[in-house]
Amino acid sequence: MKGKPMSRPSRLLALALVPVSVTACGAEVDRSESTTAPSKVTNCGVSQSYSPPKAPVAYDVSAIEKMFALGLSDRMRGIVLPASVKSVAKSSTYAKDYAAVDTIGTDVLSQEQVVSAKSDWVFAGWQAGFSPERGITPDSLSKLGIRSYLQEETCFSYDKAKTRGTTSGLLALDATYRDLTNLGDVFGVEGKAKEVVDGLQKRQRALQARPARTKPPTVFVYDSGTSEPYTAGRRTAPNDIITLAGGRNAAASLDARWDVMGWESVVKTEPDVIVVVDYDKEPLTRKLAYLKNQSPLKTSKAVRNNRIHVLDYGQAVSGPRNLDAAEALTHYLDKQGF
Repeated sequence: MKGKPMSRPSRLLALALVPVSVTACGAEVDRSESTTAPSKVTNCGVSQSYSPPKAPVAYDVSAIEKMFALGLSDRMRGIVLPASVKSVAKSSTYAKDYAAVDTIGTDVLSQEQVVSAKSDWVFAGWQAGFSPERGITPDSLSKLGIRSYLQEETCFSYDKAKTRGTTSGLLALDATYRDLTNLGDVFGVEGKAKEVVDGLQKRQRALQARPARTKPPTVFVYDSGTSEPYTAGRRTAPNDIITLAGGRNAAASLDARWDVMGWESVVKTEPDVIVVVDYDKEPLTRKLAYLKNQSPLKTSKAVRNNRIHVLDYGQAVSGPRNLDAAEALTHYLDKQGF
């Protein structure tokens, strides 16, 4: 999943963010003017003017599927899809798009991949995608004439103080809506972006309109880890998914994105339900066996009552399939009598 949150001085933000642009697969162009005309969007709090890219690359499922949702796959130079989440491509709603786009890398995002692919624009998150430790940042790409766009959800890691003061509500979902809207502007598919966002928000409102649960269940998200579990803090999509489903995230007090949380703290939350994130890095059967037989949660209410819900990686990361996950979890909690 995502790497541990890191903060960056806000004074670097304007230097690091470079014009963004995306291209689209079969998407009808909405902009009345020429699609070569630049558009202005705000990314991580910085207003930028972007010209449509000719060879965009997206990293990991979150960014990739936001592009696919807007019908942009046939305008993409390629994707970087880590082998640890390769099964997502086959099970995804966007399986045909994955098959139609070149996969230029199956590991972490690297500057060498982007340069070799002759890309002119990169869409990725901060830290799991762009990373100063690995030598690929918006600033480093800018020096090569390659523009970049940061996933809004990861702006919290990029510039914590600024984001904390300006973001509210369902953080990850709001960030997804902003990304989709921005991409629509950049690629001249504003109408498609509005249609997608309106549809997702309508489904969100329907979940929010449901009567509150008499006793909201506490839900713990288990990604991986044995010495310390890797889980979803309140700055992640699963936090919003759980909230929409009428539950409480056991790690809601963790003001972070994906991060570790001590087992002792997890046990104290007395989770009613455990959500297990499924992807290729570790077999689901092994995760389930560990939780039930070895983990500090093996005697928890969730395990005793076999209340374990599986969440596909593509639905767990910030993206258009988060509403699928929220609806599925809502149905699961209903069946469990909460």
